[in-house]
Amino acid sequence: MNQPERCAWLIEKLLAEKPSEYAGVKIPAAPEERKRLLRALMNVRPPAPAAAEFLRIQDEYLREETRLKGVVTIESLSPAEPGIYLWQGDITRLAADAIVNAANGSLLGCFVPCHGCIDNAIHSAAGVQLRNECAALMERLGGDEPPGRARITGAYNLPCRFVLHTVGPIVGGAVTDEHRALLASCYRSCLALAAERNLRSVAFCCVSTGEFRFPNEEAAAIAVAAAREFLKSHGSMKVIFNVFKEKDRKIYERLLGRGA
Repeated sequence: MNQPERCAWLIEKLLAEKPSEYAGVKIPAAPEERKRLLRALMNVRPPAPAAAEFLRIQDEYLREETRLKGVVTIESLSPAEPGIYLWQGDITRLAADAIVNAANGSLLGCFVPCHGCIDNAIHSAAGVQLRNECAALMERLGGDEPPGRARITGAYNLPCRFVLHTVGPIVGGAVTDEHRALLASCYRSCLALAAERNLRSVAFCCVSTGEFRFPNEEAAAIAVAAAREFLKSHGSMKVIFNVFKEKDRKIYERLLGRGA
């Protein structure tokens, strides 16, 4: 099977899971539209077992998509200051030991088809196994994940080894000291869990600055301070700040390289 054939096959299998609901859905002829439909169907699929053949073909498809995007190794990056790196791009391309997902309290990923959030991007590139593992984790926890903590799962079809999931604070108005403390706890919790698992590199997205509306400048300052403090006692760890937007790149460039 080539990529278009895998994509069409996966769409057919997902449509067949809900034949009445998807009765009117047609597979687009255009390759990019077909890819978007597959991603949308994966986004809305609830946690559920998947057949071995489905997982095999899904994994082949997603790994080839990652190869085509291009994998970025940590060794190819230059440090902005000792132990801290800045990279602008798609976090699902990074071959770090772990990447950090800015999750919501359900920890199940984003169910909005093709949404632009980091949660959606990570789950889409990892495959349906990630949502299934998160669902099993949440069943054991017995409730929503509170902000400021960290959980670890496999990465499946991502080029990293693990995904660290953290729920950041939601800012509804002015930023409070509680918001600041919770965001700092997100970074510290992820780094502590990475160290506990003997991971050597962690790539952070800009936690809470998107849908959760934490001001970008202040969030970045909290992130950099947490990383610098952690590296004082864990000097072998590599911390990568991954940014997607140009404004975040400029903020981190101003913050990094000044020393403690």
